[in-house]
Amino acid sequence: MSSRPFVCLSLALLLAGCETPADKKKKEAEKKPQPLAKQTEDPAFVAFLGRLRTAVANKDHATLTSMMTADFGYRWDTPPVGDNVFTYWDLNDNWPALSKLLREKFVAHDGYMVAPAAVATEPGFHGYRAGMRMLNGSWKFAYFVPGESTLQQ
Repeated sequence: MSSRPFVCLSLALLLAGCETPADKKKKEAEKKPQPLAKQTEDPAFVAFLGRLRTAVANKDHATLTSMMTADFGYRWDTPPVGDNVFTYWDLNDNWPALSKLLREKFVAHDGYMVAPAAVATEPGFHGYRAGMRMLNGSWKFAYFVPGESTLQQ
């Protein structure tokens, strides 16, 4: 019995598993980070934003902490000793404003995805604003601050 058909079949299967130049280009394109402006439709950003909205709605401190950057910005001034973001949001009733802001359209601005879009388009914007950034390949919640004119004393 000839082993020729077996060799041909083995060779065909082996070659079928090889990457073509087109496959290699496609994989390289997928690895390259997309321009920040296109991230609003990126499934990873959309999923991150959905999880963030849910955590805010539930005031889930543990989940929110895991989604925030280590240097999360939540106030313009230096916080007093013992202050934290959640205490600040509770005392200043920022939860509704944050929840509303997370429903706004996010746009690229200075290396962040920001909302509202006015942050990027209106110099001197004074309202609440939120920013997300990519950190080590994952989205992180970087800041949510009130407008400078709405600071409470």
